[in-house]
Amino acid sequence: MALKVGIIGNGGIANSHMHGYIELGDRVEVVACCDINFEKAKEFAARYGIKNVYDNCYDMLRENQLDMADVCTWNAAHCECSIAALEAGVNVLCEKPMAMNAEEALQMKAAADKAGKLLMLGFVRRQGDDAAHAIRLIEDGTLGDVYFAKATYLRRCGFPGGWFGDKALSGGGPLIDLGVHVIDLTRYIMGCPKPVSVYGAAFNKIGARENVPRSGWASETVLDKPVFNVEDLAVAMIRFDNGAVLEVECSFNLNLKNEKGDIEFFGSKAGFSLGEFELHTEIGHELADIKLYGDHRFDFQRDMDKEIKNFADAVEGKAPCLAPAEDGVTLMKILDAIYLSAATGKSVDID
Repeated sequence: MALKVGIIGNGGIANSHMHGYIELGDRVEVVACCDINFEKAKEFAARYGIKNVYDNCYDMLRENQLDMADVCTWNAAHCECSIAALEAGVNVLCEKPMAMNAEEALQMKAAADKAGKLLMLGFVRRQGDDAAHAIRLIEDGTLGDVYFAKATYLRRCGFPGGWFGDKALSGGGPLIDLGVHVIDLTRYIMGCPKPVSVYGAAFNKIGARENVPRSGWASETVLDKPVFNVEDLAVAMIRFDNGAVLEVECSFNLNLKNEKGDIEFFGSKAGFSLGEFELHTEIGHELADIKLYGDHRFDFQRDMDKEIKNFADAVEGKAPCLAPAEDGVTLMKILDAIYLSAATGKSVDID
């Protein structure tokens, strides 16, 4: 019998999720969808042949016997919609970031634990071939002791528009939208060490930069009164319990020549660039850069399809969930601490 799926939030990212469900064929059936913009929900349903359409998740959950709910709303609704589904006895995949803050994330995890249902996070970068190969390099000792990492996600003009600039809906700017990806991926590759303290800074010096062409993802949401009250740049140093340190830089808008997106790991035997997939080490008495051959890339839609498959597999007990709720809680604690440090100018400890 096919797993019954309902999709909550029918904007841009929901289409990428739908591709994954379609790839699963008869294993799943998307039977319902909902969006607070009912016209958008009806368009989404017509596009994919979904029978039951709603303007809220509560009616959808009450009127359909679902096995899985997929939360693709703006960030401010992640907690409410996920908990509603969990309390209805439905397994949940929630897009990143998990919530607006760690307090909401803990409420979500508690609801999942109480219901005995899966709560999986949309950390799609964990599904990439680049992540799997990087983990092997660390586990087999190629890098030695990895004591420093640098994660960069810098856009020159990459504010997505729409609700992404409204802190009441997004929870923040590039840190919670872009930084969430690279912080989680770096920590995942390093074996999920526990964060113990952060020092961060955030700026809003350029703002939305709406008068020049944008690059990257663009929000489908059109607000009556657009605002930009989030940071346009965030930087941080994160210290882990094993002594390793992660440096993070992420921006929507920044006056740099070339946009940058990479994660670098520095070990006692070698360094490694995830973007170039290259080792930096020494051979004999010479420094050496070693390019690794093969397909080691991250492909967004291919790996989104893998994420959706992992969700279905985990629900059916066929595979472990690669992005469990506890990792989402830890990440929200990191983000909270960075924002607090940026506001106070002081280092913040993480419990």
